Amino acid sequence: MNRAKESAVDRLRAHYVRDDIDVDQYEAMVDLAWAATEPADLERLLSRLPVLQASAPGTALDATGAAPLVARPGEVRDHGFQVAILSGSDRSGSWVPPRKLTTIALMGGAGIDFREARLGPGVTEVQILAVCGGVDVIVPPGVTVQTEGLGILGGFDEYNQTVDSDDPSAPIIRIRGLALMGGVDVTMRHAGETDRDARRRRRDERKRRRLERQTK
Repeated sequence: MNRAKESAVDRLRAHYVRDDIDVDQYEAMVDLAWAATEPADLERLLSRLPVLQASAPGTALDATGAAPLVARPGEVRDHGFQVAILSGSDRSGSWVPPRKLTTIALMGGAGIDFREARLGPGVTEVQILAVCGGVDVIVPPGVTVQTEGLGILGGFDEYNQTVDSDDPSAPIIRIRGLALMGGVDVTMRHAGETDRDARRRRRDERKRRRLERQTK
């Protein structure tokens, strides 16, 4: 039953991202989903919503966090640089990251959004140096993420996730770096999900874990 509830909440989140329901409806329906005692309760709840349409071609992730698209090996460069010195730099949308991306933020800000990126097979390595600046990295669900960093008079917020796969060429995002009097923030978000949506999702997940502990 817990798996059915999780699936229902994923669908509700997808509808919220697509603006089928507003925030008040979303929160009320999530509460009803977690409180459901029978599969029929979930069916009645979801029957109020329109059918989810497939994602547009070329989108790396659907709203529920499907596996990312993989770029052809010939599309992937070996090296790439992103530099923000007293300025800003963002990589987002549909793009093909190099196998090794070096990002430097010196008294500036940089953003790296992998949610719609077409990742090369195997490891995509990101080396980050933030000095009196900040770097925000957004990773999608459905891909393994390995993060390791050091903050000196600053912060390096790590995020790690492992996705089981029998494919040896499955994409892996490996993030390493240093924040010196600066900050590096690595977070996971679904496609189309804002920072506010992500905080709401994490709150829903904490609520689910509390309910699971209460029912044990």
